[in-house]
Amino acid sequence: MLNGRFITFEGPEGAGKTTIINMIADCFPEAVLTREPGGIEIAEQIREVILDKKNTAMDAHTEALLYAAARRQHLIEKVKPALEAGKMVLCDRFVDSSLAYQGHARGLGIEEVFSINRFAIGDLMPGLTLYFDIEPEAGLNRINKQEGREINRLDLEALDFHHKVREGYHMLLRCFPERIVKIDASKSLEEVFEETLKIIKERGNKKV
Repeated sequence: MLNGRFITFEGPEGAGKTTIINMIADCFPEAVLTREPGGIEIAEQIREVILDKKNTAMDAHTEALLYAAARRQHLIEKVKPALEAGKMVLCDRFVDSSLAYQGHARGLGIEEVFSINRFAIGDLMPGLTLYFDIEPEAGLNRINKQEGREINRLDLEALDFHHKVREGYHMLLRCFPERIVKIDASKSLEEVFEETLKIIKERGNKKV
């Protein structure tokens, strides 16, 4: 039986969700902080393959399957045990990323990619998902200004791809309004953090 709280952080490139999730984790020291793809050794190895800038020939179906494989291992090895122990899990990306990026932006179909991921995760979905929304141009501009940030394969996609990612997330907002909450990521870091913390305190008590 799962008694923990599962909260995921989503958004396009440059939305600042990783910065925010680390700030939020400082407010909940007992929470388990993790990320996708990655979080555990096997999934981190798959992450390296997915995001390697040299792998430009990767087929969209291969990409979707690799994400699902990494997600399955991460879920079984880290997320589920934490939830079973009654802990809060804060995860940087989860299944919604695959639906927006591979399902919509890559054109594989949201339902088709969801089907792949249902096989990987069963019926385990977050109790709350925070979506950090920003115009692609602004997000990519942030990335270009960040010294030392690793540029991965997705950062190198054409601007149209990033617009489709955002479209995909907006479709998910309409599909799952009870679970996904949109946050304006174009605001100042402090404003985004305060709004995120407020939402988690108000809505993040749902156990999975």
